[in-house]
Amino acid sequence: MKFDFNEIIERSGKDAIAIDGIGKSPTGPKKPKEGFDFIPMWVADMNFKTAPSITEAIQERLKHPLFGYFENSDEYYNTIINWHKIHHDSDIKKENIGYENGVLGGLISALEAFTAPGDYVLLHSPCYIGFTNSIKNAGRNIIYSNLIQDENGVWRMDYQDMDQKIKQHKIHFVVFCSPHNPCGRVWTKEELTKAMEVYKQNNCIVVSDEIWSDIILDDHKHIPLQSINEDAKRRTIALYAVSKTFNLAGLIGSYHVIYDSYIKDRVRAQSSKSHYNSMNVLSMHALIGAYSNTGKEWKDELNQVISKNVDYSIQFINNKLKGVQCTRPEGTYMLFIDCKEYLEESNKTLEEVLNSGWDVGIGWQDGRQFLGNTHIRINLALPLSKVKEAFDRMKKYVFI
Repeated sequence: MKFDFNEIIERSGKDAIAIDGIGKSPTGPKKPKEGFDFIPMWVADMNFKTAPSITEAIQERLKHPLFGYFENSDEYYNTIINWHKIHHDSDIKKENIGYENGVLGGLISALEAFTAPGDYVLLHSPCYIGFTNSIKNAGRNIIYSNLIQDENGVWRMDYQDMDQKIKQHKIHFVVFCSPHNPCGRVWTKEELTKAMEVYKQNNCIVVSDEIWSDIILDDHKHIPLQSINEDAKRRTIALYAVSKTFNLAGLIGSYHVIYDSYIKDRVRAQSSKSHYNSMNVLSMHALIGAYSNTGKEWKDELNQVISKNVDYSIQFINNKLKGVQCTRPEGTYMLFIDCKEYLEESNKTLEEVLNSGWDVGIGWQDGRQFLGNTHIRINLALPLSKVKEAFDRMKKYVFI
């Protein structure tokens, strides 16, 4: 490989919640017992160096010692347009792109534009905790349509349930996650088409979080929700960022793609009211460096590395962790393991399992935050040697 994804990087004291935040969050990992190092597998960032084209772009900009007011450059827009054309076959124009100070910030701008406090919003469950918290904090109510696992354990949408709940609660605003976090589904065109038909029939605005769209495993392919048909293109607000793909969450910087002029005007009006929604100049250059030829090479190798980590983890779970199930993710770098059978057979609680892992430095995350009652979420974006060490500890100290 051209890039090094095996290096163990010391992140302590380097502004990393994944390391410095242990023992500080009431729902996060506790500090391990003496004799065990901590393996960060909770916060959804990566323990890999980012693409060198990103740091080079930032360093080049730092050579100029002025950082005053600026406008998003044509290079910024053209870089996004070219990336989506190459990777997602999308025909985006400059006027369709708008900066968002984080995907959740974009969600709230859309929420304020098309709903009122007390309104109901439809989400799928399991659900990304950021959706849950931000929507509730905005004074809206959430209705969940549960994803159902089929006979092969694959997570599926229940279209009848979606339609029934939208009608029952008079919902006209839905939040969609593609690829799905935490389940790891990369939705097929058929699935997306069926979902959009439900939303169309009920006249729903759709916010589609596609922040994971470049971390796709094996032979799966991300299909932008807006590409399904003309109606989907017009009623969908798509949210993207380089932060997940290139490990840049600390720089802040997302963007929306909106084709419909009325929806675009409403969302941008809300985004402008707080006067917070302006990009950091270094974030702009970071994105340009990410969406480059070198960035593409790095991203492609990253997906190979994550796929190998997934291969190892799923095989280990199936062969060595009795009572634990996990469907292989098709995208993202997260596992969502189900401990239900183990909990029933061992007469243990999920808290006991989580704490047993935390005691020996397995920095996994309580899946109940994502509405998985017997689940644990595990981040696999770290060197394979650390993945192997974490799973060895699970076998030796936890699932015994």
